[in-house]
Amino acid sequence: MAAADVQQPVQAEPAPSIPDYLADPDAVLKDNESKWRYGRAPDYSKTRKVYSETKQMNHTAGSLESMVENLVKNWEVEASFKPQLSDWRTVDHSKYTFAINGGPPQTAEHMLKVGTYNAIIAPNEYYSPNYSDFASSHKTFKRMMPTFAWEVLEVYSGPPKVAFKWRHWGTMKNDYVGFNDKGEKVTAKAHGGAIDITGITVATVDDAVRLQEVNTYFDPIEMFRQIAPNGIVNKQVVDKRIDPSAALDADIPSQDGVELAHKHSSVHANESSPTDTATSQNKTHGPSSSETCPVSGASMSAALSAGCPVMSAMQSSSTTSPTNSSPGSDWVKVPTNEEGTPRSAYSSSVTGDVEHRMSADNKIDYNKEADAHDEVDEHLESSAETVHPHPHTMEHAVKPVIGDAVVAGPQSEETKLAHREMSSVTKDEEPLLMNRE
Repeated sequence: MAAADVQQPVQAEPAPSIPDYLADPDAVLKDNESKWRYGRAPDYSKTRKVYSETKQMNHTAGSLESMVENLVKNWEVEASFKPQLSDWRTVDHSKYTFAINGGPPQTAEHMLKVGTYNAIIAPNEYYSPNYSDFASSHKTFKRMMPTFAWEVLEVYSGPPKVAFKWRHWGTMKNDYVGFNDKGEKVTAKAHGGAIDITGITVATVDDAVRLQEVNTYFDPIEMFRQIAPNGIVNKQVVDKRIDPSAALDADIPSQDGVELAHKHSSVHANESSPTDTATSQNKTHGPSSSETCPVSGASMSAALSAGCPVMSAMQSSSTTSPTNSSPGSDWVKVPTNEEGTPRSAYSSSVTGDVEHRMSADNKIDYNKEADAHDEVDEHLESSAETVHPHPHTMEHAVKPVIGDAVVAGPQSEETKLAHREMSSVTKDEEPLLMNRE
């Protein structure tokens, strides 16, 4: 037989190349040429360890769920630590927007200016982006939790419109301190238990599977219900004639805010302080019992017919009443209701079931996190005065217990000094802020 008659084997087409940010959750951390917020790429090893030891799902490498999870993890790193949009590889720069709960779409520039927390959380009785800048927002949540891990629970549709359910969780190691929608300083005592929330995101991606339009739906108040199950137990009558922002910007002696806070605290050194509860709490705070119905996404027929190799690979890998008060000893607790639990104004029949969440039958074992214990944990498990180096006069007066949140008025010296201290980041604090999701 002539050699010309021999059929040559058909050459298989090479497998489509998958972008590294879909294959590796730490891909963008290796971008050595990028500008980083603190001069170098953050270290996510602690967060990744906690994630691997306490996650609920085990997605197969290369599956649609795994690739969606990796995309979002890399996006979060860029949104938090790359201050120049030009360095973001996970988004389509010309079309990227981000919206929460059906609100107006926000640009990447907006998120870079205010921070990821402020871009996501709407003003409420516990927290407000209107009174928190980038630094203070990260201190508020990262001082409270050593890690805040994230995972994909389910993916309901593939590209170009990806719909998925996610989970975000951590452990409340120290007190929550933030500023609410009235400009008040809010403090919630640490309970040592889990903060565990879920939500739904619907994201449109381009042919390189970069984010274009992101719409996220979740109940932000659910996180604060878990932070302070008893709600805010003291209230102040605030003079409405005083602009809270003007109060926060009031003239403060030109000295270091931390030094001022220590001096202010020393005046009350002989006052009885609340019991340190950061390391000795029961761990009965489990995940929300709320369930969200699946979201239907668009089919991929158009993308597949167009021959998009990345989308084709993803498709083939897919698996099926106020009390008038003033600073100091005049702060008082508001009497509880008949059930013994003051209810948040934001409680709902779906997510307001505090008793169920705190019941013995609803415990989650987070002891595995002890394997990742480090100097950051040790710092956050020390006294509130150490972690939050600003005045604690209000706490000493009210003596809140686990599950309580208390407020200090926007015009108080305590609030002004706390705001000043939390709006700056020192070199010693960078490790605290750089290993968190």
